Amino acid sequence: MEAHYHRVTTLKAHFFEKYSDGNGGVSAESGTVYFSKPGRMRWEYESPEQKLFIVDGANVWFYIPADRTVSRAKIGVSSDWRTPLAFLTGKTDFGRLCRGLQIVDAANAEGNNPVDHGISSDDTLLRCSLRASSDTPDQQMSGVLLEADSEDRLIRVVIRQPGKLETEFRFGGWEENLPIPETKFHFVVPPGVAVVDESTLAGALH
Repeated sequence: MEAHYHRVTTLKAHFFEKYSDGNGGVSAESGTVYFSKPGRMRWEYESPEQKLFIVDGANVWFYIPADRTVSRAKIGVSSDWRTPLAFLTGKTDFGRLCRGLQIVDAANAEGNNPVDHGISSDDTLLRCSLRASSDTPDQQMSGVLLEADSEDRLIRVVIRQPGKLETEFRFGGWEENLPIPETKFHFVVPPGVAVVDESTLAGALH
């Protein structure tokens, strides 16, 4: 999977995101995501509410039009949970991200959590034990599950945090090496919108 994404420079996909708060509460969102090397992302949330999350290579921006406020943080101090997806933008590799990486045998997965079973029997499940670093101080994540299809395309990421918090992304309709305008990865503050500098955006998105 890592080799597959090293061969591409831009990516586009549809995504579905589900967040579980550990107490039975669940929320879901969906939209379109773009990736571009080096180190840029754009998440366009379309349902149930419009939101915009941009990593432009230097800053992380999070904008909710209905709030008329945008949060901004330097990449070095943002501990956002999208870090496990950084390999899609060429910013890291599994060896730097994970201190351990295991193939999960879904047939013998412990417990009955459906998250630990692949979407398809042809898929490959990988469990990543995150490696702490000075740039991403532990990310407040307890583990990451990655799922790839038979063509080595990423189709699911599950990020687990202490307190049984869980964020699951599903991806579909991947398009590779397509022309994406540079403006997609730059945020221009709309008139009348306040900019709030944040030391971290973790948790602000939920």
